[in-house]
Amino acid sequence: MSVRNILVINCGSSSIKFALVNEKQSTFPLQGLAECLGSPEAVIQWQIGEAKETLSLPGADHAAALAKILPLAQEMAGGRLDGIGHRVVHGGEHFTGSSLIDASVLDAINTNAQLAPLHNPANLIGIEAAMSLFPGLPQVSVFDTAFHQSMPEYAYRYAVPEFLYTEHGVRRYGFHGTSHRFVSQRAAEMVGVPVDDSSWLVAHLGNGCSTCAVVNGESRDTSMGLTPLEGVVMGTRSGDVDPALHMYLARTLGWSIEQIDSMLTRDSGLKGLSGLSNDMRTLHEAYEAGHSGATLAFEVFCYRLAKSLASMACALPRVNGLIFTGGIGENSSAVRARTVEHLKVFNFQVDAQANARCTRGTAGQIQTEGSPRILVVPTNEERQIALETLALLDA
Repeated sequence: MSVRNILVINCGSSSIKFALVNEKQSTFPLQGLAECLGSPEAVIQWQIGEAKETLSLPGADHAAALAKILPLAQEMAGGRLDGIGHRVVHGGEHFTGSSLIDASVLDAINTNAQLAPLHNPANLIGIEAAMSLFPGLPQVSVFDTAFHQSMPEYAYRYAVPEFLYTEHGVRRYGFHGTSHRFVSQRAAEMVGVPVDDSSWLVAHLGNGCSTCAVVNGESRDTSMGLTPLEGVVMGTRSGDVDPALHMYLARTLGWSIEQIDSMLTRDSGLKGLSGLSNDMRTLHEAYEAGHSGATLAFEVFCYRLAKSLASMACALPRVNGLIFTGGIGENSSAVRARTVEHLKVFNFQVDAQANARCTRGTAGQIQTEGSPRILVVPTNEERQIALETLALLDA
């Protein structure tokens, strides 16, 4: 059998992240980003090996950008693409795993758009454009929520009237599932334990952040809920707040639901606490310089993260280790160290030198001797999407 190539597409509202994944190569033959789509600044940037290219496409939409991206991917695949894997944020309860895309899958993604109005419509745009350009090519949807469909009912149900769940789908779904799956499997490989006999606490930390309890390769609980707003502090998202906050702001400030939602989603989190930035790199520099807002944001972020990880331990029979991943998790030794300081009840201890070495995509163990394992595991959602696409093609 010849080596297969999968193009992975992740469409945002005004962007497309893409990567060509060869099943036998550890690096991507092609990867890139189209951004500012729909505006005069629309541009595609891509990398082949060490060579970087840029193409300006003023006013281009998703379909126009994909019309440039897909032939480029086909060329880099030697004229043969074997399939396209699409990241889809919300699969609701329709999907417990990845799915070959047909009319019924498209309908279900559209139905779940009410649960992810910023994400699913953009995901659909990418799927429909790819299907029109390559109608004969197998296309697979890989859902952020699917990995968490193994959560028990007592973990995913809210304490609200039954009809809200049965008639309107109000429950906890969880996100970042592709990342949580990949890094928990990779961690088991790194320490030499079977995936199906392992238990992990996972912290996926980027602009969006979530924690997860993974038992024997399955999600048992996670911090995000009905939407990606629930849970830990994030770049611009608040994470958990008192549910009555909406009513309080409506009464005291006269804010609409839309204003409150925008504030909690776009102007809160690290950005709101610091009054400075949603970027942890900027905040840590300001923190070291004595900036009070950055210091507060850093401390709240780490404490709330530790608190969430501790709560996830309720879902584990034991702890094989703690995993940090995502842009912050993989690169901020300061966040890892401060978070672990709050988890002393678990006897976690960070080795400062090992912790300092794990940046810029470096995997490793950062615990002291005698401490439970603490791992830094770079995530690779594109490869996981490709693996799940290949598995469906094999099936």
